[in-house]
Amino acid sequence: MAEPEVPEERKEFDEPDLRVLDARSLRGLAHPLRIQLLLSLRHDGPATASQLAERLGESSGATSYHLRQLAAHGFVEDDPERGKGRERWWKATQEGTIFSRELHRSPDPAVRGAADLYLHEIANIHTQELGTWLGTSREWPEEWAGSSDMSDFTLQLTPEQLRELNEKMRELINSYNGLSDEGSAQVRLHTHSFPRRPTD
Repeated sequence: MAEPEVPEERKEFDEPDLRVLDARSLRGLAHPLRIQLLLSLRHDGPATASQLAERLGESSGATSYHLRQLAAHGFVEDDPERGKGRERWWKATQEGTIFSRELHRSPDPAVRGAADLYLHEIANIHTQELGTWLGTSREWPEEWAGSSDMSDFTLQLTPEQLRELNEKMRELINSYNGLSDEGSAQVRLHTHSFPRRPTD
C-alpha cells in the first residue's frame, strides 16, 4: 500500500501519546463529568479542582471526587511543579484515548453499558464543540473562519477500504501533530465514518 504524500518538512512528526481503553479503564472513565474533566485537562492544560469546577459549572467537591477516580485509573496525575501548599494541580497523563470496538461487543453488560455511555458522551461533546464554533465564528478573524470546514461525503466502500481510509486520515492528521507556528491556534478536528442503510 502506498504511503500518503507528506510535505518534506513534515516527514518527521510526533506520535501522540494515546491510552488504549480496556474494560477496567473504560468503566473508570465512563461518567459524563469524568470525560469532560479529562478532555478539559488535555485541551486546556493543568488545573485545580476549583478551576475545573468553575470551567465546567460544577461544584469543587464533585470535580475533586471525580479527579481522584480518574487518577485511580491512570488518566490524570498530580502536577507537583504547579502545586503550592494545599493547592493540588492535576494534569492529564496521555494526549488521547483509543476506543476498541471489542468493548462495545463485550459479553459483560456492564462493559457494554459503559461503552454506550462513553461513545454517546463523546458524540455529545463533538456536537457541543461544533455548535460553539458556529455560534462564535464571527468573532474570529476572517482567515480562521475561511479556513474552517464542515463537510460530509458519501462513499461506496468495503469494510477493509473504510479501515484503510481511516488509517490514512490518522496518518495525515498525525503529521501535523506537535506544530506550534506563530499565528497558530488550537484546532479541533472531528472525524466520523460509519455505514448507513439506504432508505427505500
